[in-house]
Amino acid sequence: MNKKWVPYLLIALLAVALFVIKQYKSSKEPVPKPKVTDNDRPKDPASNPTDRDKGFDRRTSYLKYSNHAKCRMQCRKITQAEVEEIMREGKINYNKSDLDNARCPRYAVEGVTSDDQRVRIVYAQCNESTTVVTVIDLETDFKCDCPGDDDKYKNRN
Repeated sequence: MNKKWVPYLLIALLAVALFVIKQYKSSKEPVPKPKVTDNDRPKDPASNPTDRDKGFDRRTSYLKYSNHAKCRMQCRKITQAEVEEIMREGKINYNKSDLDNARCPRYAVEGVTSDDQRVRIVYAQCNESTTVVTVIDLETDFKCDCPGDDDKYKNRN
């Protein structure tokens, strides 16, 4: 064979190889994406406190009380059990709630306690906990001297 044909033969072989590789790649089905599982996530939603941004979370296991709320509860004779019951069973008053609060959405939840007090309880629901902000008796005007009380911020009705 003549040496002058060798470069042409090599170019032809490379062209055939490129054509075969291209055909192989185009006929190959796309590689499926890896299947994502949630095996590392807790199965019990109650054990995942950071996924609480789908509305008001009525689980009492994350409940904390502000000093103001503790003072109001003591003054108005409202127990922690009653606060928890209102949290679980009460009706959200969206007109008094502040869902766009910069720190944590605030839900005003209303209901009747076991001793027939009609109350509104404001809960600030953050990712890690829900804090009772204040407790308001909607029918009786109690004279409380709690930190944060001020006439310009009356929360009645």
